[in-house]
Amino acid sequence: MSERGTEYDLTHLPEEEKKILAEAGIEVTSGKREGTFIQQNLEVVHCKVKQEGLEVLPIKEALPKYDWLKDYFWQGLSPDKDEYTKAVKEGPFNGYFIRALPGVKNLIPIQAALVIATAGFQQNVHNIVIVEEGAEIHIITGCLTAPHVTRGVHLGMSEFYIKKGGKLTYTMVHRWGKDVVVRPRTSVKVEKGGQFISNYISLGEVKSVQSFPSVRLEGKGAVARLHPVLVAPLGTHLDIGGEVICAAPKSRAEIISRALTTGGEVISRGRLVGEVKEVKGHLECKGLILKKGFIHAIPELVAKTDEVELSHEAAVGKIAQEEIEYLMARGLDEEEATSVIVRGFLEADIEGLPTALQRKLDEVIEQTSKDLL
Repeated sequence: MSERGTEYDLTHLPEEEKKILAEAGIEVTSGKREGTFIQQNLEVVHCKVKQEGLEVLPIKEALPKYDWLKDYFWQGLSPDKDEYTKAVKEGPFNGYFIRALPGVKNLIPIQAALVIATAGFQQNVHNIVIVEEGAEIHIITGCLTAPHVTRGVHLGMSEFYIKKGGKLTYTMVHRWGKDVVVRPRTSVKVEKGGQFISNYISLGEVKSVQSFPSVRLEGKGAVARLHPVLVAPLGTHLDIGGEVICAAPKSRAEIISRALTTGGEVISRGRLVGEVKEVKGHLECKGLILKKGFIHAIPELVAKTDEVELSHEAAVGKIAQEEIEYLMARGLDEEEATSVIVRGFLEADIEGLPTALQRKLDEVIEQTSKDLL
């Protein structure tokens, strides 16, 4: 991605770069996006929005443009939380500011790509998303390394604010080099009747990811659903989870995590907190160990009052031989049967994902099935 400027023709990118972007959920040829933001290292090389009522800006431009934005900047996250938040606060940094004005319905996703383009580069990112009252948007963010870059550090701070009756569907897709260290820190606040749906997908090699987004349901009837889908190849360490704090009556929370290891290490964390009466939450951690690998599921329920309904279930193990035999008895060979089971386990029904990402998932399933035999 050598061109500069705030907008250029993505269809002219080299085929290898198109392929990598597509595998991270970023469309470059179809035009099926209402807005596109691409940051390479710390430079924003493309920023465009089509739909009226949507704003997409580099955070470094949005902060001086909107004086009121300081009321959101570092309000959900503390810059003193840890060494990674401090590093981003001290800068230099960049990132995206995305805002949906009241009542705007965005059915076609907005996409954002955060690319490490230089080997060994530390990319400091601070994103802010504001969904105003009654608005609805879907954001697909692809975090990735450029071709032939295998080493780097990504520190991503994100603050999401969902106003009364708003809805944010946020899909994060990772496609890193094998020696990249990733440290996202995410805060989400949801007001009355708002919804936050998070899809987190990591299918390939990465040295280490540590992520534990915190969602606070502050308004009556607010809803949060977190759905991580993780594959950990050999040499990969994933420490990924999330918490939802139900701080208002009739709020609802769901965390469903699926982790598959083909030799890597996975720590799957989930935490539900009921602070008031009349809240419900369910936590589910499922892990599948193929060949050698390690999965540690850590479900946590915290009830601070009576009249809360919080539940969890966790299951970690290998593919049951009787499941394979059942499918083989119905005409599938062993490899086909294994593929069916793995595909069902990893199935992610997410609107707006490009076919290239689905092909990548199919490649992972196919290779995994062959490795088992």
